[in-house]
Amino acid sequence: MDPELLRLANIAAEHLRNRDETVAVAESSAGGLIASALLAVPGASRYFLGGAVVYTLQARQGLVGITQKEMDEAGIRSSSEPYATRLANRIRDIHGSSWGLAETGAAGPTGNRYGDLAGHSCIAVCGPINKAMTLETGDNNRADNMLRFAGNALAQLVDALQTASGS
Repeated sequence: MDPELLRLANIAAEHLRNRDETVAVAESSAGGLIASALLAVPGASRYFLGGAVVYTLQARQGLVGITQKEMDEAGIRSSSEPYATRLANRIRDIHGSSWGLAETGAAGPTGNRYGDLAGHSCIAVCGPINKAMTLETGDNNRADNMLRFAGNALAQLVDALQTASGS
């Protein structure tokens, strides 16, 4: 396990346990690294309700029930902050968790079909506080980007938890 991911997961876990709250994760380009880090912390069953790697259109529809029609009607596309926000809300609602965390992007070595370059990721946290951000690493190294996407997602979760806690 990457030490930085584990460090951030431990901080998030402590906040979630202290607040008696839970999280569910939907990730794409991070490939399961976000959930893996959160699950690596002992006692994860107290705060981690579930997750999904929503990597394809089929997974998006089958795992979280977001159809292309819904995307079209909302005027959004994958690999965008509005989609990451929708995904975070959906995974939270499906699991009945306090928080939803979502990541979507293009790890590389090439970009995606929407014109985003490798190293592009959108991350959203939805719960008592909602936030979304876009990360552009400028790197086409797939494995490095996956780690950076997961790290940024966990950092966004920690920031939201700290803000919600007033600490």
